[in-house]
Amino acid sequence: MRILIYGAGVIGSLYAVLFAETGYDTSIYARGKRLEFLKKNGLLYKKNQNIRRAKATILGELSDNDAYDFILLTVRENQLYEALAELKNNKSNIIVTMVNSLDSYKKWEDIVGKGRILPAFPGAGGSINNDGILDAALTPRMIQPTTFAEISGNKSEKTKQFSKILRHAHIPYQKVVDMHMWQLCHLAMVVPIADAYYEADCPERAGRDWKTMKKTARRLKRNFTFLRKQKGKLSPWKMNIFRFVPLPFLTIMLAVTFGSSFGDKFMYQHAMKAPDEMRELHKQFYAYMTYMKRMKKCGCKAKKVQ
Repeated sequence: MRILIYGAGVIGSLYAVLFAETGYDTSIYARGKRLEFLKKNGLLYKKNQNIRRAKATILGELSDNDAYDFILLTVRENQLYEALAELKNNKSNIIVTMVNSLDSYKKWEDIVGKGRILPAFPGAGGSINNDGILDAALTPRMIQPTTFAEISGNKSEKTKQFSKILRHAHIPYQKVVDMHMWQLCHLAMVVPIADAYYEADCPERAGRDWKTMKKTARRLKRNFTFLRKQKGKLSPWKMNIFRFVPLPFLTIMLAVTFGSSFGDKFMYQHAMKAPDEMRELHKQFYAYMTYMKRMKKCGCKAKKVQ
C-alpha cells in the first residue's frame, strides 16, 4: 500500500506518522521551511513524552508517473485549487480531500477527473512546535472520527479500501451518506467557535469571557435550528445537542470546553494558526445560509451541492 500525504502541516504530518507506524509505504509532500526542516531532520513527532522519527519519505516535488493507492490532500481551503491542479495529471486514482469547504465536489472533479475524489474530513488536532516537532492526536471517536463518503453517497471499492487502511492504522472513522451535509453541520459548529477566539479580548482565556461564551452559544443554537428547519436533519445526529440543551447549560459547557486541554489542542490551536482560512469559511457558511433563506422565501428549492 503506497500512500502520499499532500501537505505537511499538523493534520498531514499526523496521518503520515500513523500510516508509517502501521508499515505502509508513506510519503509526505512539503514546501518552504517545513520542507527544509523535514529534509534535514525527518518527520519528528512526540509520543509518550518521547521524540521519534517516522519512517516516511520526504518529497519536495511530485512526478505525474508516481502512482499511489491513496493521496490524502491535507491543505487549507485557500490552497485547494492549486493542489488539485498539481495532481491533475498524476496517475493515482484516488484523492482523499481532507479540506474544510462548502465548495462543489463537481468543480474538483472537473479539474482532476470524474471518480477520483473521495470527500473526507480529518479527526485530529494539535500543533507543530517551534522546534518543528509534531505534538498532535486523533480526536476521540465519540466526538469526531475521520469522516468520509462517496460523492454519490453509495458504498464503493474506494470506501472499502479507505476503511481498511484506517482500521489497520487504528484511526477511528465513520462513513456517511451526504458528506456535504456533514461539512455544513461541521462549519455551523466550528465557525462560531473560531469567532469566539477572534472576538475575545484575550483569546487564550476566551472560556472565561462569559459574554463571549453566551454569544457563541446563541450562534450555535441559531445555526443548528436553522439547518434542521431547512434540511430536515443534521449530520451527525448528535449535533442536535446544540438545539436541545438550554442556553445557560450550553454556555457553561462551552466555557468548560474552551478552558480544557481538549479545547486548547483541538480548537484554539487551529483557530489561531489559520485565521484567514476560518474567516473565509465564516463568509462561505453565512453566505450559504443567506442563499437558503432566499430560496425558501421565493418558494424555490435550493440546489443540492455535489
